[in-house]
Amino acid sequence: MGADAGAPASGEARRAGVPMRRSRRVLAVLTIGVLVACRSRPAQPDLAALVRDLQSSDTTVSGRANLALIGMGEPAVPAIAELLGSEDPRIRRTAAITLWGMGRRARTAAPALAATLGDADPSIRVAAAMALENMGPDAKAALPDLVRGLKDQDTEVRQWAAKALGAIGPEAVEAVPALVQAAKFDPVRPAAEEAIQKIRGP
Repeated sequence: MGADAGAPASGEARRAGVPMRRSRRVLAVLTIGVLVACRSRPAQPDLAALVRDLQSSDTTVSGRANLALIGMGEPAVPAIAELLGSEDPRIRRTAAITLWGMGRRARTAAPALAATLGDADPSIRVAAAMALENMGPDAKAALPDLVRGLKDQDTEVRQWAAKALGAIGPEAVEAVPALVQAAKFDPVRPAAEEAIQKIRGP
């Protein structure tokens, strides 16, 4: 006689369903874990948005972007270097300062910073020279422009040009005659003499 269709399932059948239910629960837990991990993964910085914020007249906004771009490093350099050609002197100055904060990581911007040493605004020329000084030997591409900077009308530009040449080190040996000449003037003498020592070595 066949089993009663309405009869409760046997113990064996009930036990067979346990692994299936357990598998579904494990799968659900794993799925939730993957979703949480994906959501908690930090988003990649938006370079375009950061460069846009860097140009903001709001110093809080531009300051945050400055720090984020410095943290991003080399991938952000071309976009920042492009801002050195902006018609707005505030933006040019901000770009040079951001590159200064990157140090040697901004080395591909050396030619653009070298060109900025001819900017009409002395504060921007100072910022460009500071950025080149912070690159150390990687600023060698700007050597001719830094030598010209030793004759800048602005004393601070001359001082930072001398510091940048010293930071380049022995590879700036061709700048020594110009540094010797610059050392004849009191405001620039300490920076020029220190640069000569760094270039010539002990």
